Amino acid sequence: MSTIRLLIAEDDRQIAEIQRRFVERLDQVELCGIAHSLADARDLAEVMAPDLILLDVYFPDGSGLDLLRELRARDSSSDVILITAAKEVDTLRSALRGGVFDYILKPLVFERLEEAVNRFRSRLEHLSGLDQLVQNEVDALIPRSSEDDVLTANSRLPKGIDALTLEKIQDVIGNGEHWSAEQVGNAIGASRTTARRYLEYMVGAGRLTAEVAYGSVGRPERRYQITL
Repeated sequence: MSTIRLLIAEDDRQIAEIQRRFVERLDQVELCGIAHSLADARDLAEVMAPDLILLDVYFPDGSGLDLLRELRARDSSSDVILITAAKEVDTLRSALRGGVFDYILKPLVFERLEEAVNRFRSRLEHLSGLDQLVQNEVDALIPRSSEDDVLTANSRLPKGIDALTLEKIQDVIGNGEHWSAEQVGNAIGASRTTARRYLEYMVGAGRLTAEVAYGSVGRPERRYQITL
């Protein structure tokens, strides 16, 4: 398992310290620097050439999205996970156009960061093991949903189902374990009924499988898993 070299770019020193502690808990991840301004982030990104940058959007001296675009313009090998309080759709649109690897809303939760870094590592290892491309390998590496899919999917979904909640649920149950509707609801901050509605929709779409399990008191419960 290769070591991932990671740079933190966050102007709030307290938040940066929290991120530093989270990073130190990750296996095979080396922190190569912390930047508290966009100028420092730009310099460290160029000098240290990290594999991954945890990048805020708002800095006193500019926008992290500008740095993201600069990295892509010069064909930098550094990938970016935006960790930000920005919830505007336009910010997400710009991030997707800039080729961001992931987009995490503050407050940062360790498990969400760990999941993102593990996906990043899996992609690196997948790429390093390829000799030549076939379509199914490309499909595994490139997300199925484009920017337009993310931003306009709600118009193609049935009433009561929205794209962002679907994405949250997919992130939650993406580790291969079986989940109940109640567990999923707790994980995304929704009711069991709401979670069940989305889960059943995903079963119908072929994205999940469901099986009946019996608890200690014999009550049947549907449990869901990503379709493998």
